[in-house]
Amino acid sequence: MIRDTSAQDRVIQASPRRRRYIGAALAMAVLAALGAGLPSLQRLFSSDGSISESRLGFAVVERGPFVRDVSGEGKVVAANSPTLYAASGGAVTLLVKAGDTVTKGQVLARLDSPELKARLAQEQSNADAMRADVLRTEVEARTQSAALQSAWENANIDMKTAQNDLDRQTQAFKAGAVAGMQVDHARDTLEKARITLTHAAAGRGLKEDSLKFDVRAKQAAFERQQFIVRDLQRQVEELAMRSPVDGQVGQLFVAERATVAKDAQLLSVIDLSALEVQMQVAESFARELAIGMPGEISGNGRAWRGLISSVSPEVVNNEVAARLRFDTPNGAAAPEQLRQNQRLSVRVLLDRRENVLAVRRGSFADEGGGRHAYVVRDGMAEKIPVRLGARSLDKVEVLDGLKPGDRVVVSGADAFRGAERVALSR
Repeated sequence: MIRDTSAQDRVIQASPRRRRYIGAALAMAVLAALGAGLPSLQRLFSSDGSISESRLGFAVVERGPFVRDVSGEGKVVAANSPTLYAASGGAVTLLVKAGDTVTKGQVLARLDSPELKARLAQEQSNADAMRADVLRTEVEARTQSAALQSAWENANIDMKTAQNDLDRQTQAFKAGAVAGMQVDHARDTLEKARITLTHAAAGRGLKEDSLKFDVRAKQAAFERQQFIVRDLQRQVEELAMRSPVDGQVGQLFVAERATVAKDAQLLSVIDLSALEVQMQVAESFARELAIGMPGEISGNGRAWRGLISSVSPEVVNNEVAARLRFDTPNGAAAPEQLRQNQRLSVRVLLDRRENVLAVRRGSFADEGGGRHAYVVRDGMAEKIPVRLGARSLDKVEVLDGLKPGDRVVVSGADAFRGAERVALSR
């Protein structure tokens, strides 16, 4: 049995000339390798470390348009969403369901209030009684005014009669037909008639004023009662809850035939012609938002122009709520295909400038306050001081320290540990 091939091996002796050729080739290969790797070795020895490029992110400094905007997700909300409240206590009868389309003035629910209707009937009866009282007072005033007029006229006639009698007695006395006593009596009778006429005229004026005051008082009481009746009629009419706007029934707060108290919430109506989009903006951008800023709203495969209509003064969870209204031509209504609470994409333009030196935004803009950046030159990442300006979602403005074409490490620079020069390996 053959255990191995040792019996078949034969040692070949190399010639001295072949050995020299092999040694020279090896020496040349070593020298070539050293020459090719010399720059890399020089960079390695002159740097504070070495990092693989695959662990870093790079961007080139460029000059061009610079747009600062805020984008995010928003939801459709109704700018006008009135809520109907119970005008009086009673049982509710709902005539619509949530989601129904309604028109302005349409009856949405009815309240049954027997107490209010009974009070209206009672006050109406009081008003009718006061009306009759006013008419009766007017008749009495006319009757008494006629009696006063008659008394004044009689007194006037009596005075004229006494005057005529005095004239006759005076003439007869001059003719010697009567005694002077009769003339004096006639004169006294005339004076008495004159006094009676004066009192009758004064009494007629005072009584007529008193009658007028009585009639006016009755009329004022009647008018006051009419106001009460009209107010109750208004309250009874408000038992039929009508839609204040054209829109859609939102939420129902009560069940059918439920008994509610006065001012209880019944239902809400959404005005679909006045929709807005609400978005949450980070607190850092909120101070730059202003009413009237342009924006873009997109969804359902379409896009609409928008304008900021309001910015909340309150910060909640490091965010501020902002609302955009649709910038429709000639004040047209909002798009009809949108619904409340629908999600849409929103973008608000904060600033736009041309010919701005900028670089893609990365962690370098936030680390160390953005005062340094690593620029790649000849395979080395060199730390240089920079001054950065405005920031957008994807770019940051360069004010000083960089020039167009510079290749900057925008992410992963934390691995440099603040070194001044770092060699980059592939």
